[in-house]
Amino acid sequence: MNTTSASVAGAVTFLWLGMVLAISFLEAPLKFRAPGVTIPIGLGIGRLVFRALNLVETSLAFVVVAAVATATPSTAAVTLTAITLTVLAGQLIVVRPRLNRRSDAVLAGEDPARHRSRAHLYYIALELVKVLSLLALGCAVLAR
Repeated sequence: MNTTSASVAGAVTFLWLGMVLAISFLEAPLKFRAPGVTIPIGLGIGRLVFRALNLVETSLAFVVVAAVATATPSTAAVTLTAITLTVLAGQLIVVRPRLNRRSDAVLAGEDPARHRSRAHLYYIALELVKVLSLLALGCAVLAR
């Protein structure tokens, strides 16, 4: 990859990685431990935060794709970009709608302990794959 494209792709990839780590693995679980935060309040906050994160992630994904596409990327960079985009698409198209339906039900008064949802587990698993692919992608695009 040329230096400019590699620098842009690397910087944006690591920015994206930092945002996912901070929000998904720090903010999301901690908000429910704050005094006075009920499940409905936590869900409301989570929906806003993850909607914003996913919007930013989508924008960053476009930048990464553009940076990788305008260079002569390695096979690893192309593969890792595709994996990362596939995971993000899966989260946005398959898992997030399920999570939204679940949070709608809880906000409407359904007892969250009564019907457990696996959607959160799928989302977390995809987040772990995304974190690993972003880390590997950032390293791949910066390796010259």
